[in-house]
Amino acid sequence: MSTTEDLPVQREEGLRPPTDQEFELSANDRLPDAERLARLKRLEDYFAQQKKNFVGYQVNGDVRSAEDLGRFLDYSTNNIGDPFRDSNFTMHSRAAERAVLRYYARLWGGKLRKPEDQLGSGEKPDPESYWGYVLSMGGTEGNVYALWNARDYLAGKVRIVNAPQAPGHAPTELWVDAQAPQDNENAYHPVAFYSQDAHYSMAKAVRVLGIPTFHETGSRRYPHANPLDPGKPWPQEVPSADHPDGPGAVDVNQLVTLVEFFVRMGHPVLLILNVGTTFKGGYDDVEEICHRLDPVFRRYGMHDRPVKYGSKDGKDLVDRRRGYWLHVDGALGASYLPYLEKAVELGKFDPPDGESVPRLRFAYRGVKTHVSSIVCSGHKYLGSPVPCGIYLTKVGNQMSPPDNPEYIGSPDTTFGGSRSALAPIILWNALARRSLDDHVAAVVRTQEMARYAVERLGRVREKIPRFVVRRGPLAFSVVFSLPAEHVVRKFSLATMPSIRMAHLFTMPHVDRELIDRLAAVLERKDSWTDIPTPRAEAEQAVESLADVFPTAEVTAAERGFQ
Repeated sequence: MSTTEDLPVQREEGLRPPTDQEFELSANDRLPDAERLARLKRLEDYFAQQKKNFVGYQVNGDVRSAEDLGRFLDYSTNNIGDPFRDSNFTMHSRAAERAVLRYYARLWGGKLRKPEDQLGSGEKPDPESYWGYVLSMGGTEGNVYALWNARDYLAGKVRIVNAPQAPGHAPTELWVDAQAPQDNENAYHPVAFYSQDAHYSMAKAVRVLGIPTFHETGSRRYPHANPLDPGKPWPQEVPSADHPDGPGAVDVNQLVTLVEFFVRMGHPVLLILNVGTTFKGGYDDVEEICHRLDPVFRRYGMHDRPVKYGSKDGKDLVDRRRGYWLHVDGALGASYLPYLEKAVELGKFDPPDGESVPRLRFAYRGVKTHVSSIVCSGHKYLGSPVPCGIYLTKVGNQMSPPDNPEYIGSPDTTFGGSRSALAPIILWNALARRSLDDHVAAVVRTQEMARYAVERLGRVREKIPRFVVRRGPLAFSVVFSLPAEHVVRKFSLATMPSIRMAHLFTMPHVDRELIDRLAAVLERKDSWTDIPTPRAEAEQAVESLADVFPTAEVTAAERGFQ
């Protein structure tokens, strides 16, 4: 009897991606309609082929938007300006955008705005109520915008709530730069912290915004004071924890130790946590971190800092704000963890022994330390056909924009100028067509598929003895040995060549048939290059992954997809 190993090599290439030549445009002549439509059909056919095997990235392939939303492609729409102030550009979708923001504010425990605050009555909204907008890009836009606000907030720049100004005029003359107290020269020099498994956009954002990390500040100002390993160089990023805390989760003990050192030195801190890391799908325990940091912030007066800008008419100009900003990059996990938590409450999901579903909230009972901002992608779990996302913070955290243009009739409080009006409609439609029971059923199914993927891929080892497969607690990500390039292309796998691993994500469109199809391909000898070869270095690299995920090699350039 023959086995799969005896069968001839089968590399089902299928349709190749469209080439530049196929889509080349003439500067002088139009493309005949028949040829133009044929090119578009060629692209559609390629997408349809790849969709059948798309399993490597955290994208929901169950997209159903054309029938409902195709009508909006015949309109030029724009949500330029603030979501809560209608602009002079009347073809906008702010009503849908505000509905989406309210939905996620409720989902994440944000304080809701009063009805009169929705369209701007002229009254200042409650500083603790939510504010945000629907992102035109993915979560990276939200991360950069959050860190920009965090930098200026912690550096004592102007907040919207305490800097009234005439329309059309920036606050150039009032409260621009805070004055550091004489006993703390570091008071307005924030330091950023993110883990080894944070998305690559964090490394990009801190560099673009000029925010020093704890590694940079520590190496420059306190070179021999590394509290994790005295006398040794500072780590580049906060170390990640090993199991049972979960591959991809930050090491809470080391994070608290690092943060306390810099708070003791007088620095405000910018903490970046992850809910659903890019490669391993791990979850930082936001609730535990808030509880662990609360006494540290209380001890050093970081819950309520006076920020002095000088004086006017004989009175000190003082603002009061926190000395920390805690940002949650929930690009993947923030959109489904609340439903998984609900599934447990309803008795529809039992976490593995010793595990519990992390709770994502803006605030937690018993502690003053709270989340400052949350970002979630709409094109991942929810299933938007175009990159988009949600950014939420609090009104009291908003920083005054560099200018207040009269031209658009709405404050320029978002990251971009023109903003997608289609994205809020897409998100609204996706949320409107699902009930709570639908969300719960979908997230339970994705967990079941992840368990099945580990089980089915585990049997690949019977044919490929040195094959490795691992999954962190409650992760949708299943990590396994890196196969040959033709397998990577066929299944659109995300890879980490530096540690010779790939992964799949059991997003809502992934079913047993797709997992079985991938496993059958992985069981073939022609699907491998290095693993079947008895080379000592390859064997050592793969076996080292059997018990622990190495994270020291996770560079900014290879963190994944967003």
